[in-house]
Amino acid sequence: MRYRRLGRSALQVSALCLGTMNFGPRTSAPESFAILNAAVGAGVNFVDTANQYGGQLGVGTTETIIGDWLAEDRSRRDKIVLATKVHEPMSEDVNDRGLSARHIQMACDASLKRLKTDHIDLYQMHHIDRAAPIEEIWQAMDHLRRQGKITYVGSSNFPGWKIAQANEKAIAARQLGLISEQSLYNLIERRAELEVIPACREYGLGVITWSPLAGGLLAGDAPDQGGRRQSDDMKRAASSRSAQLSQFASLCLDLGQSTSVVALAWLLHQDGVASTIIGPRTKAQLTSVMQAPDLTLDAEVRARIDAIFPACGPAPEAYAW
Repeated sequence: MRYRRLGRSALQVSALCLGTMNFGPRTSAPESFAILNAAVGAGVNFVDTANQYGGQLGVGTTETIIGDWLAEDRSRRDKIVLATKVHEPMSEDVNDRGLSARHIQMACDASLKRLKTDHIDLYQMHHIDRAAPIEEIWQAMDHLRRQGKITYVGSSNFPGWKIAQANEKAIAARQLGLISEQSLYNLIERRAELEVIPACREYGLGVITWSPLAGGLLAGDAPDQGGRRQSDDMKRAASSRSAQLSQFASLCLDLGQSTSVVALAWLLHQDGVASTIIGPRTKAQLTSVMQAPDLTLDAEVRARIDAIFPACGPAPEAYAW
């Protein structure tokens, strides 16, 4: 496994980040444990989750599974960089959502309890909250830092202007500010290159990419086992891009690599990308892409890929996120 600094911080994270959104709703607890063990055994030290993950099993389910895994062996906690998120509704309560100082404090305490740990390494704002003044947010985050409950703060799904605003306020207060942005970015969806990635580069944020395989469109012929790629929306999206995806598959065949591995490797060649999230539902899916950080794509190959998937092209079709 290869490791990279997360933005301008001194924190080192694995090039592949284990995303856990499937844990619970699509992957049983025992299988989730197996994936976590295999990932850590292969050198992955970055685990990402969110307090709302859990699907039909209820919010908080995924954090609870991770907490149970950590509780099995307390030494595991020191081996991983643990990231979670705050913002999404956790109940019908009008204040149990968003980025008010009250909700940030309460949501952090609840996540710590579910995760069975005393601190979160990277606490990420899942979305912007236009009703929450940035000063209120930083006050809450600084309070959590002083309490030792969080170490770093990151954003997720932030536009470029919000990244700039948040870090300008932090700079004025002589604070570290955001160190990372978790953004939708893949070969099909490249709009992050317009403003988000330049803002991250300017302010020293490491980019963590989510949905690197475009919801499965870039996974090629890999077995899906009833996953999102079997949905009608995804089948229509694949059909509308059949020529493009066929060209990419041919390129990958020339390289002797799967489309999934090449798509992940391409992301890791992009300036500013610190880590890309993989969200396996099975241990087999995890092991099939572990070689991606070691794959070098030369300038000629990258140019061929850009010819197939032009930068900032048309908006993607509706994905079944």
